[in-house]
Amino acid sequence: MSILISDKAVERILSIRTQQNKLDEILVKVGVDSGGCSGLTYSLDFLDEQPKTEEGMQFFESKGIKLLVDMRSYLYLAGTQLDYSDGLEGKGFHFENPNANRVCSCGESFSV
Repeated sequence: MSILISDKAVERILSIRTQQNKLDEILVKVGVDSGGCSGLTYSLDFLDEQPKTEEGMQFFESKGIKLLVDMRSYLYLAGTQLDYSDGLEGKGFHFENPNANRVCSCGESFSV
């Protein structure tokens, strides 16, 4: 199982990179950290260059965007889709995670 990116998320990532005047390879690091009201929170970072290969790091590519995730986070994120919303209920990136048993009301944290 991989981690996927929706078309809306791809559009937003490309827009951000264009605004930053960075049109080279796009690498997004996704992960899971302890915290939030449900116990685990998502992390998302744009990397300017590919980090040194570390043991346990996984690379995925979806729609031309390269995703990097550490193995611990991958156990929580396998099968997840990164999406973007600009609607009335909140603007920003969010994760559609089939592994989450409970999600807090704001969608920032989850538990498995």
